[in-house]
Amino acid sequence: MHYDVFNGDADGILALHQLRLHTPQPATTLITGVKRDIKLLNKIGEVEHSSITVLDISLDSNRDALLSLLEQNNTVTYIDHHFAGVIPESVKLITHIDPAPTTCTSLIVDKLLDGKYRAWAVAAAFGDNLHDSAQEAAKKISCSPEELTQLRELGELLNYNGYGAEIADLHFAPDKLYRALHLYDDPFVFLADSPDLATLRQGFEEDMALAMNQQEMASSKHNRIYSFPNTPWARRVSGVFSNLRAREKKDAAHALIVENDDTTLRISVRAPLNNRKNADTLCLSFPTGGGRAAAAGINNLPSEMLDDFLNQFHATFPS
Repeated sequence: MHYDVFNGDADGILALHQLRLHTPQPATTLITGVKRDIKLLNKIGEVEHSSITVLDISLDSNRDALLSLLEQNNTVTYIDHHFAGVIPESVKLITHIDPAPTTCTSLIVDKLLDGKYRAWAVAAAFGDNLHDSAQEAAKKISCSPEELTQLRELGELLNYNGYGAEIADLHFAPDKLYRALHLYDDPFVFLADSPDLATLRQGFEEDMALAMNQQEMASSKHNRIYSFPNTPWARRVSGVFSNLRAREKKDAAHALIVENDDTTLRISVRAPLNNRKNADTLCLSFPTGGGRAAAAGINNLPSEMLDDFLNQFHATFPS
């Protein structure tokens, strides 16, 4: 038995897509979820003597489940760009982990495959808001400006689909979107043919129109903070909206606050694009926080801790 475990955003989906174009696994079991559902190894359960590929989820957040799987004689290949902590030593574990703020899991896979499916990696980098890295990678495949724009749209739409509190918030479950996309070797054919992408494009435009009408909070000082209501559109658009605002003002940090059903708050943080540091440090200091240096979040911040978060946010990213 083989398991492919991957984040449900553009980076996770396209990292797996590249790997399976290169090395098909027709009998694989797919394990994924919404973007913030990162403790995915817990979903595998009690398995033995299986092979497992893990993509774009923090090793540190999955440490206990990983150790259990290794003890059960499973072999694990782990590819990621999030904070990992101490990497376990095991002959059954192969890791390719690079937390540099200018890379993503799909670019790591691209390097492992010598750029064989680079256009997909470029799209993933755009989806992860790594526009400079995407453009640099694209130079090696001679993309026209029009093709580069198309790859950017692909990455951003796939990333948009990953955001939500639960699968019901999304337009497509990530495993189903991956299976639909995996029928295509060429991203430009997928862009032209896929009805799923047309659905995402329409949803993105409608949700972003609502998001752009939301006002910045008055207390934001040098950085910018936004608050969205407890609605599916707000959860879906939170990532792409945060990325857009970060690109607009590259010296500022950005935070987006979205209400959860249980009165807790879902926080998205973007470090300044000109200094991609400490978003993970900030969010990890609060319960249910995680992420990477450039972009991180908190799944369920108690509302009474909001003032503490805002104070630490401004202290972490001074003007």
